[in-house]
Amino acid sequence: MSEDTVSPYDEAMEALSSLITKRSRADKSNKGDRFDLLFDYVKILELEEPIKQMKIIHVAGTKGKGSTCTFTESILRNCGFRTGLFTSPHLIDVRERFRLDGLDICEEKFLEYFWWSWDRLKERTSDEMPMPTYFRFLALLAFKIFAAEQVDVAILEVGLGGKFDATNVVENPVVCGIASLGYDHMEILGNTLGQIAGEKAGIFKSGVPAFTVPQPEEAMSVLEQKAAELDVNLQVAAPLDPSLLSSLHLGLEGEHQYLNAGLAIALCSTWLQKTGRVGINYLNQTTSLPEEFIKGLATASLQGRAQIVSDEFIENDNPGDLVFYLDGAHSPESMDVCANWFSIATKEGYIVPNNQTYNDSKALHESGQNAPFRKKSTQILLFNCMSVRDPQLLLPRLVNACASHGVHFNKALFVPNTSVYYKVGSVAPPAADAQVDLSWQIALQRIWENLVIAEKGRDAKNAELTTCEAVNDDTEKGANGSANSTVFTSLPLAINWLRDSARKNQSVRFQVLVTGSLHLVGDVLRLIKK
Repeated sequence: MSEDTVSPYDEAMEALSSLITKRSRADKSNKGDRFDLLFDYVKILELEEPIKQMKIIHVAGTKGKGSTCTFTESILRNCGFRTGLFTSPHLIDVRERFRLDGLDICEEKFLEYFWWSWDRLKERTSDEMPMPTYFRFLALLAFKIFAAEQVDVAILEVGLGGKFDATNVVENPVVCGIASLGYDHMEILGNTLGQIAGEKAGIFKSGVPAFTVPQPEEAMSVLEQKAAELDVNLQVAAPLDPSLLSSLHLGLEGEHQYLNAGLAIALCSTWLQKTGRVGINYLNQTTSLPEEFIKGLATASLQGRAQIVSDEFIENDNPGDLVFYLDGAHSPESMDVCANWFSIATKEGYIVPNNQTYNDSKALHESGQNAPFRKKSTQILLFNCMSVRDPQLLLPRLVNACASHGVHFNKALFVPNTSVYYKVGSVAPPAADAQVDLSWQIALQRIWENLVIAEKGRDAKNAELTTCEAVNDDTEKGANGSANSTVFTSLPLAINWLRDSARKNQSVRFQVLVTGSLHLVGDVLRLIKK
């Protein structure tokens, strides 16, 4: 295919990109932005009856909702049901958002349903009823895909908030879930946990049972109040007891996942009960779990959350010399969780749960390459976050939580994201002479430098490992550099610097934590996986 030829898939991505509003999500006028239009779009796409017939599990929350949905889908798929899972955001390809029976929708089916929906909406929309915005179109597309593919269960992860989220056109779900609540998207959802809980509780429907996890008192009282108003039987799902897994491990890493797994078990059990499914003994989860539930929990996988990937492009004989630990944490609470996971994972070496799909790490064991385990290791942070986040809350939480495990970063690298926010499926390497605005990354660096100065009693052994001597060419391209941190003008430059450092310091294993933004995680995965 010549460079001038646009593939059918690229054509669809161009069309989808045209729906991305140039307004910031923090724009106050976005709140509830003509939510009623969604019901008009549903009519245009002839989805009213199919959505009513769908057996839906609807999940909101600040953190853990994606993991909860992933566990839920895996459990019900292992129970023998045809599953549809809609999540956000995607990391590399927009088709990741639409999973059928645990797999991303294939390109052929995606294009069929995309253009069917696109053409009908284009025909009927006008100045008074414009085309849906980006996320709304994707949610509508999910309903079209799941209806056409006749899934037994549709699991929907709320995109943002709950009350005015595009997924909330659902009027009769089988069961609802609220994962852990915390401070995120305050510019839209409110500044208190109570206000945030009120927005999330917007997915509650009259008489539809709902589950949540243990919440802060302020949030729980609002959830209970909203539930009472709608005659919703709201119950708190207990965290999963690890002993019920029959010596297997959860497919998703981290202690916090037992909370999400407990919520998923409650949602699945209620869905089975409410839809009259028989043949699976699911009711007594306190003392035992059905085999299908255990298998579902153990085989669940989710990209970009507690994911360990060794760099597949580094040109040396030791594939474990440069390992990336990727987690899309972007709230203060999730920074704690991420730091705990990273600290434990780096100390344990390449430990991955059985049934996990991280072949990168497993390959190191199988290849007999034991050299990485005998080496000294140094921890590097690769970080960016969106400007609506407060790095003064995120970075100290990360540093302090790691320090409590005796883990100290030798250096921090700050980069702009490669993804172009206004264009789907594309990356934008800056032109050689392009002026990249690095003011945000430099601000992040200043916060980091102050943290390093303030941090007392740095691990002496770690301090000796000043292995990240800047590579000459890239030092000049890095906007700001010090012994503790560097700002790079692009992510590929930062990755190249890491590869060069690993090659030049072969007695050291580089363990790189990538966090702060799921966009950044996706951009890194594009560069390090073949």
